[in-house]
Amino acid sequence: MGGNGGGTGGTDAVKRPNGQLGSWFMRSGWSKGELARQVNRRARQMGAHHISTDTSRVRRWLDGEQPREPIPRILSELFSERFGCVVGIEELGLRPARQSPSVSGVDLPWAGSQTVSLISEFSRSDLMLARRGFLGTSLALAAGPSLIEPMQRWLVPVPAGRGGPEEPDRVRRHTRLSKPELDLLESTTAMFRQWDAQCGGGLRRKAVVGQLHEVTDLLQESHPPEVSRRLFKVAAELAQLAGWMSYDIGLQPTAQKYFVLALHASKEAGDRPLGSYILSSMSRQMIHLGRPDDALELIHLAQYGGRETATARTQAMLYAMEARAYAGMGQPSKVKRAVRIAEDTFSDIAPGEPEPDWIRFFSEAELNAENAHSYRDLAYVAGRSPTYASLAEPVMERAVELFGKDPEHQRSYALNLIGMATVRLLQKEPEACAEMAQKAIPFARQVRSERVNTRLRKTVDTAAREFGGVAEVGRLTDELARQLPETAAG
Repeated sequence: MGGNGGGTGGTDAVKRPNGQLGSWFMRSGWSKGELARQVNRRARQMGAHHISTDTSRVRRWLDGEQPREPIPRILSELFSERFGCVVGIEELGLRPARQSPSVSGVDLPWAGSQTVSLISEFSRSDLMLARRGFLGTSLALAAGPSLIEPMQRWLVPVPAGRGGPEEPDRVRRHTRLSKPELDLLESTTAMFRQWDAQCGGGLRRKAVVGQLHEVTDLLQESHPPEVSRRLFKVAAELAQLAGWMSYDIGLQPTAQKYFVLALHASKEAGDRPLGSYILSSMSRQMIHLGRPDDALELIHLAQYGGRETATARTQAMLYAMEARAYAGMGQPSKVKRAVRIAEDTFSDIAPGEPEPDWIRFFSEAELNAENAHSYRDLAYVAGRSPTYASLAEPVMERAVELFGKDPEHQRSYALNLIGMATVRLLQKEPEACAEMAQKAIPFARQVRSERVNTRLRKTVDTAAREFGGVAEVGRLTDELARQLPETAAG
């Protein structure tokens, strides 16, 4: 059984049907063949090319066979996406792989030397496991209090005088890093961020992880406090970007781990606004996973932490994300209030105000995109409400217009073309939906983003299901199958 990675982890003589897995499977509406195909596709995206699942293997899982990793993690992610909530391995009646404390969980010690060790170990494991085809399979997603409570300790002040791996002053060596070298590290991080916006998370993720690992090597040396703070800031930005790229290609547990480690590093750097930005990334992930309550908790923590030091642009972004969380919770009055404050705060941005590179993405286009998606999400939660769809329409149109003029953010342009297509679906305009989705296909081919691929396929599938008799929808379905076959996803 070892050839396909789906065999049992033990030699139990008697197996009982896995009722938990069977229940989720029945409610999903998938056939055994469809689930097998999705498992194989996700395995290829992860680099686990040895996985080759078929209907008989799925039947054995339902009959009680315990699959080896990475199958339990893949099944957890697939069912989580299908139902819009976190479906843990144990909830599927499967046994999770044993995890060492250093690579599992999010409740980690808030101490500089341990943060460096944890980032170093996790980035090294990521690079090694990616080559072996088991990327992200030893992790489990945290949600609810198990996620929120450890993150709240981000606000506890760092003891005065601490910064990085501690050494007595009498043995502190002079840093071998010059100011130009530190400047280069920071500019390289900005370059990686630009590549992600242009090309998606799948193209340069390993390069970012490798750079992060090298920075942790530097952090294990002795430096003056100011150099340590700058290195921790670089580490925080790289870890956030590694998390964002992992999120973009569908590696959700890996993404969450990097976000948590990034937050720890930002604390050591003493950079509260950066920490707020990292928490906003975690919030966006929770929205994606159907956990708007968790998303709101994370955003409120980010707002509280950055209330005195974050720029107007950063605060506007946080209000826009607050609106997204409220939309997922179906609270229209709070959505409208947060959208209005986001717009007002954005208008307070002073021309020429110094901004960190990580927040420059939050342009007028991005503000419109977030607010439009808030109204769009609200429309779905409210039973496909035409009222909220009509609120989303002009704001989404403006986002599409602005991103269409911005060659540096092709992934955002694609996502908002797809967003506009979903608004047209809500308005029961299948021809207009097909036109927008058609425009997104070339960009989906160019960027390495599972988010783009998944959202495009889901939108086209919905259009085909609801308006399959419309000629434009039929042509769109055929074109998507030709231009973006599922075997080429990710």
